[in-house]
Order: sequence, then C-alpha cells, then structure tokens
Amino acid sequence: MFRTGVVTPSAGDPSGDGAWYVYKCSGSGSRDAFYRPPIWIAGAPQQGGGGAPLPDPAELAQQARNQLRLPSPEIETSPPGEQLVNLPTWLWLHRGNWGRVSATASLPGVSVTAVARPARAVWRLGDGSSVTCNGPGTPYTAATDPKKASPDCGHIYRTSSVGQRGNTYAVSVTVHWSVSWSGAGQTGTFPGLTTTSQAAFRVAESQALNTGQ
Repeated sequence: MFRTGVVTPSAGDPSGDGAWYVYKCSGSGSRDAFYRPPIWIAGAPQQGGGGAPLPDPAELAQQARNQLRLPSPEIETSPPGEQLVNLPTWLWLHRGNWGRVSATASLPGVSVTAVARPARAVWRLGDGSSVTCNGPGTPYTAATDPKKASPDCGHIYRTSSVGQRGNTYAVSVTVHWSVSWSGAGQTGTFPGLTTTSQAAFRVAESQALNTGQ
C-alpha cells in the first residue's frame, strides 16, 4: 500500500503538480523488511483529493511485481537418499511452495495486484539429461512398486555417479513462473520469473547376488 508523505511541492521538490509517496506492498508472498525511499509521482492526487488525475496503473503494477517473494523449490526424491542405476527415480517438489503468490500496491483510488503462478519445473539431472514437468510432481508412497516409474516427473539413471566430482551428480531444478497483474479496470503481464535449487545425487550400481546354482 502506498502512503502519502509530503503532499505539496516545496523548495527542492520537483516542480508541477504531484505528490511524494512512500510505498508499502502487502499480500501473500510479499514483505517489507527493507527501506524504500519516497518517490515523486507527477500528477498523483494529493491528500484530500482535489480532482488530480490518478497514477498509471502499470506503474503501480511494477511496484507490486517488485515486491513478489517467490519460495525456493524444495527437492524431494524416491529413493530418498542414494539412487540406483536402472531403478526409477521419482522427482517432486514440496507442494506448499507450488501455488500462486501475490502482492498489492495501492494509491488513493487505485489498487493493483501482481500474481505469480508456477508453470513448469525443469530438472537437470547431472548426467546430461533434463526433464520438464508441468507440475510439482507426484510424491512416492510406500504402497507403490519401487520398480514403477513416476506418472509425471521422474528419471532413470543408466550410469553411476562414480568418477564425478564428489562421486555425485550435480542436480538442479528451475521453476518457471508466469506473472500477470490487474487493477483499475486494466490487466497486463510481465516477463516470467524463475526460482532454482540445487542438490547432489549419489547414484550407485545395484548389486545382484549370484550363487552359481
């Protein structure tokens, strides 16, 4: 929410009609833990109205977009620790971090909300493979056959990670977010945002017991 500060020009202030504002954005996924200096908005309504023209909603939308705080993806796998060659690895993200995030910026008479929505997750598995998942992925359950592949987000390693740095594969997942805004009878979109997390997967060869019989 924008809050008015000095509402009339004075010595050293920008000339012309307008007002000084300090802003504070609110909404899910936003926070105000840092200082933001006042800004001069030419033509902005001064306190008490006066019939001055309203500010451009697109400018408020940019302020709201800047206050979006997107959560980092939390990587989950099955098997939960060491992966095995030729055994399906299930990949998913913590569902509490997969949902819309919004922030709102307001001036007297105008309120604009920016909304970010997760669109897809791109996994880079460290062995040269990548997987694009159109959702957070399906969590593995104990009742599932371990030889069954994930229905929507998984990978099968064909070689072990021995010989890699730290004997692990460097894995990353990047979530791509679409960002839109609406307010004052207008709508628009922004270029997408991304969030990324990394992990190290140790992949071992599965051992079979041969009795010779």
